[in-house]
Amino acid sequence: MENESTFLEVFGNNPVMKVLDFLISFQMFDYPLTEIARNSEVSYSTLQTFWEKLERNNIVMKTRRVGKSDLYKLNTKNPAVQQLIKLDWNLTTGTLQDQDQILSI
Repeated sequence: MENESTFLEVFGNNPVMKVLDFLISFQMFDYPLTEIARNSEVSYSTLQTFWEKLERNNIVMKTRRVGKSDLYKLNTKNPAVQQLIKLDWNLTTGTLQDQDQILSI
């Protein structure tokens, strides 16, 4: 990916991180699994291998059903997800640099 996000640069360009990166970036919207896979650049079959874990741990939540498709979004009420969003923002804005220097002392 040419324009890899800082989140992916730091945590790795693996399927779970790609999905989390997409969902964090577009947290206000809900999507069917096929769209999440396509927009994350992860195959649908790969997404299915870990999606249940994301649901079980309340990282994502089902929002509604449209036709035959269930729609999902990031569970922004989950404190762990809130921390991921903050971390993503801090990485994007570069505000972790000072904290990294403190931690390395």
